[in-house]
Amino acid sequence: MGRGLNKVMVIGNLGRDPEIRYTPSGRPVTSFNVVTSRTWLSYDGDRKEETEWFNVVAWGPLAEICNQHLNKGQQVYIEGRLQTRGWQDDEGRRHYRTEVVAQEMIILGDRVNHHYAQSEDDYADDDRDGLIF
Repeated sequence: MGRGLNKVMVIGNLGRDPEIRYTPSGRPVTSFNVVTSRTWLSYDGDRKEETEWFNVVAWGPLAEICNQHLNKGQQVYIEGRLQTRGWQDDEGRRHYRTEVVAQEMIILGDRVNHHYAQSEDDYADDDRDGLIF
């Protein structure tokens, strides 16, 4: 069987603040979603817009970094792989969820962490452009 490739790159804005949890063994996992939109002109010349939401999951040290440094509305670059999980609910119905398992995250745009900063002036001289994790 030939070698495959599963790679996803998304640039968008966080739709909600990240949520961190810990596995029973203590491993951190952070989940959040990223929204993207694109616009184009149809054949009739009408302007169209499409919005796509991506569920993102980060594990280990990256999970802790995402939880500490990301906030709703912030622009980020996420690189990772797609994974679809399946489970059965209490009534026997199957459910599926496709997620981007993050392997790299770059903070774009405004990097102020509103959970820890007292004011935006605290970061006026901050030189963290292109911060990569």
